[in-house]
Amino acid sequence: MSFVIERVFLCRVVSSSQEPPHLCMSTQANTTANKPTLAGVRLKARKGAVKAQAKHEPNVFRDQLYKHLETVPEGDFDAYTNKLIAAGVTLEYLKYAEALFNILLVGGLLQPGGTYVEDGAPLSPFSVNNAAEPPKVEELKKYVEVFNKLIRRYGFLSIDRLGANSYPSRNAIRYKYLQKPLEETALPTLLQYVNKWPEGRRDKVAMTVGLMIAQGLASASCLLSLTKDHLVKDGMSLTVVTIIFRTVIAEQGMDVLAGHLKKGGIKDMMLFLPSTKRDLKHLEDHFKSAGLPQVVEWYVKKQYAVVREAVTSHLKEMCDENESDERIIAYIRESQQESPLPEPELVHCIWQGLMSSVDWPSARPDQIEALTIKEVTRFTPIMEPFCNGPKTEVALINVIQVYCYEDTKIIKTFPQILKVLYNKDCISDQAIVYWYQKGAKPQGKQHFLKATETLVKYLQAQEEESEEEEE
Repeated sequence: MSFVIERVFLCRVVSSSQEPPHLCMSTQANTTANKPTLAGVRLKARKGAVKAQAKHEPNVFRDQLYKHLETVPEGDFDAYTNKLIAAGVTLEYLKYAEALFNILLVGGLLQPGGTYVEDGAPLSPFSVNNAAEPPKVEELKKYVEVFNKLIRRYGFLSIDRLGANSYPSRNAIRYKYLQKPLEETALPTLLQYVNKWPEGRRDKVAMTVGLMIAQGLASASCLLSLTKDHLVKDGMSLTVVTIIFRTVIAEQGMDVLAGHLKKGGIKDMMLFLPSTKRDLKHLEDHFKSAGLPQVVEWYVKKQYAVVREAVTSHLKEMCDENESDERIIAYIRESQQESPLPEPELVHCIWQGLMSSVDWPSARPDQIEALTIKEVTRFTPIMEPFCNGPKTEVALINVIQVYCYEDTKIIKTFPQILKVLYNKDCISDQAIVYWYQKGAKPQGKQHFLKATETLVKYLQAQEEESEEEEE
């Protein structure tokens, strides 16, 4: 209480006004102290805030990049690489990644629609667009190697050449972070403009993209931009993708291209064809005439695999639901009409689908052989209508050989399975003998040949007897 009275008294003495004591106390309580400041000192903003507020000026970036490149003698690719590595120290490559790749690939900044920005600027001293026409892979490799060194390899530069204040403490750098905008933004954007460019520039970019994919510098996912309607309808997509495929195959082969396409999410090749020509015949005619029959072979095998998986799965479901043999056979025939498979592929599906429905875990080890023979016998009426000709029959024997090799619990039943199929007219004696002599698969070959030796000798003896009777 004494503290309050003293406070009020002091307030009355100091204040020149005759305000009531309670007002003076309220004013004192609500007054906030000013924070101290230092004259001549500026607060430093965060880097992220500064970048967010900075202007996006690709034309300024382009002009600064040109200053680094224009001093290099034409054709000195090592010097261009060093200049690009050096320029990245002061220029914002990540911020202007799309502008950077536009400059390095087509020679300048592009505006929406694929044409150059019209501001009077010359084309870049260095770009893929500067390559001679008609373009050659060997020359374009030199340009791609510049990208490779810039993004994936370390560049070594002297601190003295750059200036101690403009270069980090270590003198080995690379711009790995540029690979993502290259394959996710720059290339997809450029490829959607190919119909606007002259043939020479289009082919240079397409071949360069092929080299980048072959070397793993870019993902094949960038090709998805070629499935847009304005490129597909007049055949431009197919033309460009053919150049890209030819380049990758020449460098790495079809298997590598197939791997890149799978990894890049290219699931349906038909999307590159005009909507009125999306069938196997047009695809086959185009790539064979382009000298790339391996693309057709790969695509056909890929489609067979999809159909085979669907048929196998559905056959298992039908067996699990105890559908009749007649309905299963009808389904297989309907499937063949819709998506025909070669007969050797078809018998593979049928065998896998039927045998996958067998409940192996419930059988004791001593019952496996009897169960196998029982189930194979049950399935023969379904297989027999589709075992037409020696080639298909040998294919079926090979399927069974590999199946028994991979499932060791039934490996001993292989000769008995052949006997059942022979007795039920699914395979002929000629097919068994041919398989034994020169048609067996390498998986467990010696074991299976030895196991069927007795059966083969019996069949050969039967054939000799029948020939003697005919004479």
